[in-house]
Amino acid sequence: MQPASAKWYDRRDAVFIEFCIEDSKDVKVKFDKTKLDFSCVGGTDNTKHHNEVELLESIEPNGSKHKRTDRSVFCCLKKAEPGKSWPRLTKEKAKLNWLSVDFNNWKDWEDDSDEELSSFDRFSEMMNNMGGEDDLPEVDGAEDEESADSDDEKMPDLE
Repeated sequence: MQPASAKWYDRRDAVFIEFCIEDSKDVKVKFDKTKLDFSCVGGTDNTKHHNEVELLESIEPNGSKHKRTDRSVFCCLKKAEPGKSWPRLTKEKAKLNWLSVDFNNWKDWEDDSDEELSSFDRFSEMMNNMGGEDDLPEVDGAEDEESADSDDEKMPDLE
């Protein structure tokens, strides 16, 4: 078994962790007050993954959720103390080679006092609105023949 690579970020009401495993099966996520236990089988080689995370602060296990997609397993850990910043995810300060900060979603929320919806509410709404592959819109012209590229045009000879 090997750990799954993961990205995380902090918000006012929750901490989000995305385990980056494509085609995951047998996904098990257990939320404890100070620990997250994740396991699955994934990838084209059906590798077994297991991550156990001793969390920096406490969470509400019953209010925490996870969602599996074809590309990853996304976890929302509801903070026991909303509004308390988590400078890191883990209790230990040691650097874990499988864990990184998700800078695309990181936000300095401590100064942002007028969020209309909490991140947890937005996450719940997003999860409810997520559809399957059948919900994808059709793309016009997806089957059209390729048009000539502008770099295929003849350039005049410069002599």
